[in-house]
Amino acid sequence: MIPIPQPPETISVSTRIAIVILNWNGKQLLEQFLPSVVSHSQSADIYVADNASTDDSVAFVKAKYPEITIIQNQENGGYAKGYNDALKQVDADIFCLLNSDIEVTPNWLPPIITEFDNNSNTAIVQPKLLDYKRKDHFEYAGAAGGFIDKFGYPFCRGRIFETVEADTGQYSDNTDIFWASGACFFIRKEVFNTLNGFDEDFFAHMEEIDLCWRAFNLGYTTKYIGTSTVYHVGGATLQSSNPRKTYLNFRNSLYTLTKNASGPIFILVFTRLVLDGIAALKFLFELKFKHILSILKAHFSYYAHLPQLIKQRNQITQQKHYYKCTSILMKYYIQGQKTHR
Repeated sequence: MIPIPQPPETISVSTRIAIVILNWNGKQLLEQFLPSVVSHSQSADIYVADNASTDDSVAFVKAKYPEITIIQNQENGGYAKGYNDALKQVDADIFCLLNSDIEVTPNWLPPIITEFDNNSNTAIVQPKLLDYKRKDHFEYAGAAGGFIDKFGYPFCRGRIFETVEADTGQYSDNTDIFWASGACFFIRKEVFNTLNGFDEDFFAHMEEIDLCWRAFNLGYTTKYIGTSTVYHVGGATLQSSNPRKTYLNFRNSLYTLTKNASGPIFILVFTRLVLDGIAALKFLFELKFKHILSILKAHFSYYAHLPQLIKQRNQITQQKHYYKCTSILMKYYIQGQKTHR
């Protein structure tokens, strides 16, 4: 079969975009996925921000890709601090925070830059995230853009809890969403700086939801651009079966609610305490005892940080209500709604 030639990238010459890939001991991922990024992102500057790796991934990038700029962080501060530290050294109009386990596609950038150029209120953008291992299915981490229910549980178009949809073109639109996946996360530099970046207390997981909510509280818009596609391995850094991930997700969800949600926060938190207890019972039936311990640790950590979180909440001028539904748990487990549509 003769390959179909791809039209050249056409990106606004006035828009400077920087692709920043956070790395920690990820030489194999860089070997596998950097070629697509370099090949299909010729209009962007590419950076690898290294979180104090102990393998030879930095040496590999320097030798193989001298055109890529290396930023060497002094410690492994996770996703949040890693990007906060690195982006201070990047000069661009738009930051693209790209996981090291993502394969990009030809012409993935122009639709996103067009959105930023045409809509000044668009602060954050996510492309279509498909599964690298099953390329006709959405990927768990972000799918076709994220939403949140009243109790702080995130879900996506194309993925609700463990149900992941096949991509049949049902989400090939461009539309407003509530949160964009940190796996491939575009944000205006000026907005990132206005928000003081990610909350480093999160370390990793859900910090992008917190950032999007803070942007929303300031009146900015987050968009999903379904005409741009990338493929994500997912779980390459921390798999869903890891109790550490359970701890971070449960704790950081409570952090996000307390800081950003409108209304009487203690009622929401009490309700979450009950719902998280039900989740612990589910893990008990599945004999996943380490995950039960992770939920308990998440709550203890949350209560220890509660005074600081309340202080952060009080510094926000206005908490805004943004819930796609009252309870995604009710819709999924009781009403049987397994897909977004």
